[in-house]
Amino acid sequence: MKNRSLVITSLLFLFFSCVDSDKKKSSKKITASTQTGLSLVILGTIQDAGSPHIACKKECCSVLFENPDAARKVVSLGVVDHENQQTFLFDATPDISEQLKFLKRSASWEAAELPNGIFLTHAHIGHYSGLMYLGKEATNAKAIPTYVMPKMKIFLEQNGPWSQLVSQKNIDLHPIENGAMLSMTSNLKVVPLQVPHRDEFSETVGFKIIGPNKTALFIPDIDKWEKWETNIIDVIKTVDYAFLDASFYDGNELNTRDISQIPHPFVIESIAIFKKLSQSDKQKIHFIHFNHTNRLLDLESNQSKKVLEKGFKIAQFNHQFEL
Repeated sequence: MKNRSLVITSLLFLFFSCVDSDKKKSSKKITASTQTGLSLVILGTIQDAGSPHIACKKECCSVLFENPDAARKVVSLGVVDHENQQTFLFDATPDISEQLKFLKRSASWEAAELPNGIFLTHAHIGHYSGLMYLGKEATNAKAIPTYVMPKMKIFLEQNGPWSQLVSQKNIDLHPIENGAMLSMTSNLKVVPLQVPHRDEFSETVGFKIIGPNKTALFIPDIDKWEKWETNIIDVIKTVDYAFLDASFYDGNELNTRDISQIPHPFVIESIAIFKKLSQSDKQKIHFIHFNHTNRLLDLESNQSKKVLEKGFKIAQFNHQFEL
């Protein structure tokens, strides 16, 4: 009798285990099959040199050198057009290998390993150096469309090792213009917006990423909002999401460099400018592009709590948005 009960119990366990397993499998399939239209995924939130930062001896990096955080990737966005089965990358970072894998996994079909297009904001190391992995030492990519401003195009064409990517046709440079809309697919339009920044080698642009239902603004680098001839408040009101430069929380973070030589809008400055926005407009703003010293990287910090309490958001790796 005891053996019979044991057999029945075992069979019931196996039955419900299989049912639960099938439910999990079906839920994954349903999630994938119901993805339509356009989606945006945050592939990185960190300033160019990453976190932990090279040669950093501060507490903010010491633990990370021993126990790296997989979510600490250099700032980048991905866009997935599920209907047209195409993917696009905004900025080619040193973390491009993992970021492209995340982009592929965000697709509702068996997407290619490499995107259908790459948009570059400017020629600072965190925003274009990932292109090196498209060369013959790595993927030996075939003419990946790469969208660049005029000076950026010349920089890539005339300076090695980037010029080899052009001559070997690993990338296919497509010139873009400030304010000129590009129609990428039936669902996706992109508008470059030139902004003031330290333009040693190229211009700097942000992008309006326009989907069938919603629009995102991506400006990871700018000197100061007041230096831009365009009113950032007006632009925020025209979009649904705004991923904006938040390199430094304030001017007290760095004690090893002259912060005036690396101008960015401090988060406290941006909050002061954005304080008159409506609550719904504040909710659009996702601060991004954090220096390794920025306390917004810790959501439990007092700085993060203040930002969130004021109605703004803090960009998080792998968060996705419908467009």
